[in-house]
Amino acid sequence: MEANNTLVQVQIEGVGSRQVKPGTTLQELAKDCWPDSWRRILAAYVDNDLRELTYPISESCSVSFFGLEVKDGYRIYQRSAVFLLIRAAREILPGCRVIIEHSLSNGLYGEIHCQRALMKKDLEAIEARMREIASQDEPFEKFVLPKDEAMELFEKDGQLDKVNLLKYRQSDTVNVYRSGWFHDYFYGYMVPSAGYLTKFRLHYYLPGFILQIPDPDNPDRIPPYREQPKLASVHREAEQWAKILEVETVAALNDIIAQGKSGELIRIAEALHEKKIAQMADMILDRHDTLRVILIAGPSSSGKTTFVQRLSVQLRVNGLKPVAIHLDDYFLDREKTPKNEHGEYDFESIEAIDLELFNTHLTQLIQGEEVEIPTFDFTSGRRVYTGKRLRVDQGQPIIIEGIHALNDRLTASIPSGNKFKIYISALTQLNIDHHNRIPTTDGRLLRRIVRDHQFRGHSAQDTLRLWRAVRRGEKENIFPFQEEADVMFNSALIYEFAVLKQFAEPLLQTIGREDPGYSEAKRLLKFLSYFLPLDPDDVSPTSILREFIGGSCFEETISAANES
Repeated sequence: MEANNTLVQVQIEGVGSRQVKPGTTLQELAKDCWPDSWRRILAAYVDNDLRELTYPISESCSVSFFGLEVKDGYRIYQRSAVFLLIRAAREILPGCRVIIEHSLSNGLYGEIHCQRALMKKDLEAIEARMREIASQDEPFEKFVLPKDEAMELFEKDGQLDKVNLLKYRQSDTVNVYRSGWFHDYFYGYMVPSAGYLTKFRLHYYLPGFILQIPDPDNPDRIPPYREQPKLASVHREAEQWAKILEVETVAALNDIIAQGKSGELIRIAEALHEKKIAQMADMILDRHDTLRVILIAGPSSSGKTTFVQRLSVQLRVNGLKPVAIHLDDYFLDREKTPKNEHGEYDFESIEAIDLELFNTHLTQLIQGEEVEIPTFDFTSGRRVYTGKRLRVDQGQPIIIEGIHALNDRLTASIPSGNKFKIYISALTQLNIDHHNRIPTTDGRLLRRIVRDHQFRGHSAQDTLRLWRAVRRGEKENIFPFQEEADVMFNSALIYEFAVLKQFAEPLLQTIGREDPGYSEAKRLLKFLSYFLPLDPDDVSPTSILREFIGGSCFEETISAANES
């Protein structure tokens, strides 16, 4: 038989057209195009579909290679580093169990459970073993197993969390990765070998560790460790509640849904939210003689609108009568709004707010004066005055909610003793299994996709396209100030993905391969496939989740917020 000499045409972004033999892997192509820097390349989009470097090219296509600077590249590097860490930990501490919990302090927080307490010297030995495996460039091999064989493999290895997860898997096969003797299952792709992992660091963080990898904005540098005690405390509390409820993984949640016991879980989760909000209202009451301003901030889709309404109810139960001021009404006129590096109006910058007027009005209100409050007309791009006047009594707290609320520049004229700062975010306490965490960002993104469709007429494509800019604004304007909060509120609900699944899946399925958001939609659909569906009718009308799926008893307020 004659050899097939047919070549396929590959259009490579930033390089041009190349002809390659069918079966050429992306890794081989990357080495050919960038012989001195191919290790920086972590994966590629092939005709807009995410592929790992071991993927063989079989037909003409377009290829876009990327590294850590792209979110998918960062995920692949981080996931591969976790794989390396788990193998090294089990070699240094035989019989140990590694659990990856959540993001924290520019890294991933996790714990290593064995017959004794984890010591700093243990982590040093684990990191040294990781570097040894990486220096030997040991391969990360992927192979496909029938589901039953994969479950048997993980059961023998004591990874019962994976056995429980796979029993709900619809596919008959499972992709399993191997490094040396160690096998694992991961939600997503890997680098081809340990030699790609040139930079990482383990930080001892009692009772566990923080795994750090390079910064996407500076791939040659691991960002400095940054202490976040308040955020760590909220994460720890969420994990403790998950353990008490015995719902630490997706499989545990699926078990409850399959057994018809989800109603009780929903009621407990909602009661915890209500208890936390009531406690905050009590804290505010204790300080009501001096506390004049309640400042609430949090990233997109944290549920701030519903939270404000529920907090207001609890404050009224305590005999207080809060009033709200909307930051949007203090936007500068359009022609005075600052612009970003692309020449577009930057409405998320604190400079887009008339800080002088806002502080003047706050000062006057706190001193008992009556103020005419402006209204921002988004159509004309100007502030207008319609005769809306406001006066507050001495014991009447002013609620201010917005992305800059925790930034002291916003309320520079108000003494710190007169402020109560609340940070709200959806800090997911549920993980896929012990080695595959659910990023907090994914929960908020799914909430926003559903909400934008329900209330703003936006497609999932629209939301995905804008999400990167939203995240950039959060990084610049919200996250740097989160530790300034007096209290943090975790708006995540342990059951919510099972409800969001039914709303989000049809929206994500409309995204075609030609769309820039195709790869992300495919990833989110795979993530949602792990969950059994949960009937949204069981969700309380006061729930924060109702802000996104509809049916909230605060619908009028939510609608007004969505229109602004």
